[in-house]
Amino acid sequence: MAADASGPRHAFGVYRRSIGAYIRSITEYPADFWVMAVSGTFWQIMLFAFLGILFGNVSSVDGWSYHEMLVLAGFLATGWSLTALVWDGIWEIGKMIVQGDLDYRITRPAPVIVQIGANHVGMQVFGEATLGLVMIGIGWHGAGLSLSAVPLGVFLLLCAIVIQCALLTLGNAANFWMKGRTPVVAFMLTELQNEGMRFPLTIFPAAVRLILTFGLPFAFASFVPAQILTGRLDPWWIAAPPVAAIASAAVAVWVFRLGLRAYDSAGH
Repeated sequence: MAADASGPRHAFGVYRRSIGAYIRSITEYPADFWVMAVSGTFWQIMLFAFLGILFGNVSSVDGWSYHEMLVLAGFLATGWSLTALVWDGIWEIGKMIVQGDLDYRITRPAPVIVQIGANHVGMQVFGEATLGLVMIGIGWHGAGLSLSAVPLGVFLLLCAIVIQCALLTLGNAANFWMKGRTPVVAFMLTELQNEGMRFPLTIFPAAVRLILTFGLPFAFASFVPAQILTGRLDPWWIAAPPVAAIASAAVAVWVFRLGLRAYDSAGH
């Protein structure tokens, strides 16, 4: 029984039921759902408009055309929004630590990290993901990319989601030691990605490129996939995003377990 409770099949079952229960609860209030879904499009609309204005004045950004930039921006937007859809509950770690809500999750026969990650769904992402896919579609067609590369794009998008889930887990797990409700580190990582990865990474100094590629592998969640799809990298680079995803997930789980061992309940 203990082995079953810790196995991947059981963990996935817990995750699926938790996510399903939350979606059913929020869709009982259609007005709230649509407000959140539509509100999520505003940021992507601004990004779309910004790129239009930018390329109304320049012909390229470090060799990237308008449509290639749409692929990059759309990939970033879609990957990030789908991450919020499947793993938004991880933002609750700090609050759970302070309030002691983590205590009963530790005693339940299910992985703690899965219980937390499936605790919430970012409903605003439906609008964000839709517009992100629109940007990818327009950019894909305008850049002359082949439809045969769509399966590869989907695979790279799945790798991006795993990487971003892992980095969010790392950022929020810092609250095991910081003892605060606000996930400061996770917010910093989010801002770093949103601001730094909107443009080709090659416009930044070498030190920044190294940090955002191998230190914090944000590049493998948007920039590298966009380069692969647009033919800017050799085919062997296709192996890099899944390797980065596996490594990021392993480190995130390890750090979370370290934090869980350091957890001493609320009030200590």
